[in-house]
Amino acid sequence: MKINRLLEMVTILLNRKTITAKELAERFEVSTRTVYRDIEALSTAGIPIYTNKGSGGGISLLEDYTLNKALLSKSESESLLLAVKAMGATSYPEADAILDKLGSVFKNNKAHDWIEVGFDEWGSKANEQDRFSKIRDAIISNRVISFDYINARGEKSTRLAEPIKLIFNANTWYLIAYCLKRNSHRMFRLSRIKEVSPTDQHFENRPPEKYVGWETSSIPFIGLRLCCAEKILGRLYDTFDEEYITKNDDGTYAVQVTIPEDEWVYGYILSLGGYAEVLEPEHVRQTIKARAQEIIDKY
Repeated sequence: MKINRLLEMVTILLNRKTITAKELAERFEVSTRTVYRDIEALSTAGIPIYTNKGSGGGISLLEDYTLNKALLSKSESESLLLAVKAMGATSYPEADAILDKLGSVFKNNKAHDWIEVGFDEWGSKANEQDRFSKIRDAIISNRVISFDYINARGEKSTRLAEPIKLIFNANTWYLIAYCLKRNSHRMFRLSRIKEVSPTDQHFENRPPEKYVGWETSSIPFIGLRLCCAEKILGRLYDTFDEEYITKNDDGTYAVQVTIPEDEWVYGYILSLGGYAEVLEPEHVRQTIKARAQEIIDKY
């Protein structure tokens, strides 16, 4: 997880005067480009981090930014706490727990009280705010869960399922579970899961070969190809890993990725406006064209 990588990166820099981007990339098994993006994120969040080029250069923290046993200075601890809080905006579910621990260590529990990062989307009922933790606990304890699920057609059904894994993909949380109603593995979009309740029923882990994950999902997957203008390159990197983005000879950028075909995809493409064109699949291209025309007709 990115937030853990950032915390470990700060810890490494606190204990070493200088380290190269290549060393960090090898340690975390990411590209040097990702390391530099992490450095930029830490710097933006208030961590005094900088880079020096040339022989003997590398990545460093300001000299007076040091760890004194278990405590940092007041300003330093606030910077680290706020950096973690800022990373929590990516919907990392354990950010608040990490903040509480750091706040206790730094004897400064109020440093992040001015902002709150919610896990659920706007419009969620108050009693649904803990559904993530309920599902997580059920996965760890091998307990069957009961929940209501609303599919893409707006139809509600009550399910009993053996939760297996929570997956964050394409800016959306999904639950992989063995549905006892369908007697097969299913992928459920977390935002459509309502009224989660752990039951007293325990289950044994099913053999791995019976779990085929995405392929058993009722949500179809598509091979999406986009051609995008350089102006939205930052948004592309915010959404997709760099390996899925390539620069074309004409200065535009190509995106090629396999993702679930749901409303998020269409909303995302439309949000890019005229700076992006769908090349494949053809039916997605035609759907975007039709929806764009509907928007034009309304205005």
